[in-house]
Amino acid sequence: MFPELLRKRLNGIITLSDDQIDALKDHYELLLRWNTRLNLTSIESLEEAVERHYCESLFLAAHLPPNALRIADIGSGAGFPGIPAGIVRPDCSVTLIEAHARKSVFLREATRPFPNFRVLPRRAETVAEVFDRALSRAVSYEDLTPVLKRIARCADLLTGPEVPPSELGFDWQPALRLPWGRQRCLRIGVSRETAKLGFT
Repeated sequence: MFPELLRKRLNGIITLSDDQIDALKDHYELLLRWNTRLNLTSIESLEEAVERHYCESLFLAAHLPPNALRIADIGSGAGFPGIPAGIVRPDCSVTLIEAHARKSVFLREATRPFPNFRVLPRRAETVAEVFDRALSRAVSYEDLTPVLKRIARCADLLTGPEVPPSELGFDWQPALRLPWGRQRCLRIGVSRETAKLGFT
């Protein structure tokens, strides 16, 4: 049921291999098992999980640049959007940043089969590295403001319809509406400092 529903919802957006579908299904089944004892997600139905977690993350992945990237997923939680993005883009190295200790243990278990992931169990404010891109979903603009422009040159945010505040320090492309009927958008931006230097 998961593979068929995922393919149907993603038709025309991104094409996944059988191995990628299997890997995403394995993540979903692991998420269900862990969610019985650790609050990783409040979404219970398969249909809503496929759309809100996997399709949104894969929509973002479909809009990443084609070159190999160093990516940070800020506040990764149960691994969205970072894990689906890293599964379909194995050429990219994905760092999942998650301060919640038990969630970071889940992330380590979920990414064990994949060499392009690592988990940093700490707050994003304490991460000293600079990445090519930062991804985030369900993290408030207020929480992103102190860290986003410091941690990455470009950002890909899954958000609601509200316009990102100028305090983030990014110039944003027009919002891309997600095609599943909710007021959800993908925001793609470049830090103003990066833009001044002529990089993207």
